[in-house]
Amino acid sequence: MSFDFRTFLKGMAMGAADVVPGVSGGTIAFISGIYDRLLESIRRINPSLVGVWRREGVAGAWNYINGTFLVTLLGGILTSIFTLARVITYLLANHPVPLWSFFFGLILISLVHIGRSIKGHGVGTLLSAAAGFGLAYIITVANPLTLEASYINFLLGGMLAICAMILPGISGSFILLLLGLYGPVLAAVKGFDLSIIVVFACGCALGLLSFSHLLSFLLRRFHGLTLAFLCGLMLGTLNKIWPWKEVLTWRTNSGGDRVPLLEQAISPWHYEALTGASAQIPMALLCAAAGIGLVWGLERFAARTQ
Repeated sequence: MSFDFRTFLKGMAMGAADVVPGVSGGTIAFISGIYDRLLESIRRINPSLVGVWRREGVAGAWNYINGTFLVTLLGGILTSIFTLARVITYLLANHPVPLWSFFFGLILISLVHIGRSIKGHGVGTLLSAAAGFGLAYIITVANPLTLEASYINFLLGGMLAICAMILPGISGSFILLLLGLYGPVLAAVKGFDLSIIVVFACGCALGLLSFSHLLSFLLRRFHGLTLAFLCGLMLGTLNKIWPWKEVLTWRTNSGGDRVPLLEQAISPWHYEALTGASAQIPMALLCAAAGIGLVWGLERFAARTQ
């Protein structure tokens, strides 16, 4: 299978989303039409792969796990993380309202897109969606921990963050924030600290290989209920992505600067009165429309290629 530049771009979009605390790369995978394929490819990396390798050789095993797709997607994710980490950090610090508005629009239309694929709407579907909403909301308003920046914590943080990253709606970056590891991990990426990056990557690999099996099983056996739960997760995180926020508590990042930690959503008019800054409502609406248009365009493109 040849290199697919579209898959690489989707990986870059996932990586850019994962840098932002509150936005999940899994959401990007879902709305770009590669979520099921991604989970199935990861699920096939298990002990049975050895048998495939013995019967069909390296090429057969590579095709079995859809290796070219995984490597291309991972290449896009890593490229985005290493090249866009500074850009996203800058936008979060200097232009938060337009950036959050873009992601808010993107996730809002994604809920419509995913909800349309749920077949059957009963009590079970509503309960599943409510459970997802409750879990996401609790996570987004939880008080953060302050874990020591040790190798074992980087390993555990990688395992938890990657599970969140492949769940639409739950942000791996925000999980790292709750653990107190977001700053150290981002500093390691910016400074190319290989020891921390390798340990964190090992944690991600362990979490990904274990959790993907469970999620893939749920999607195969309980597709509608699982989609409803994932929609609930995304809906529950919208308060975290709301563009206008009041800072409740602060944290010190790796550069020694004070940045927001816990925030609560407020109205644009309250934001202007509280901060003295413009709510940028026209720009916010434009960026939200851009997010909606992006998902709509991806959906149309996917339908045309199919």
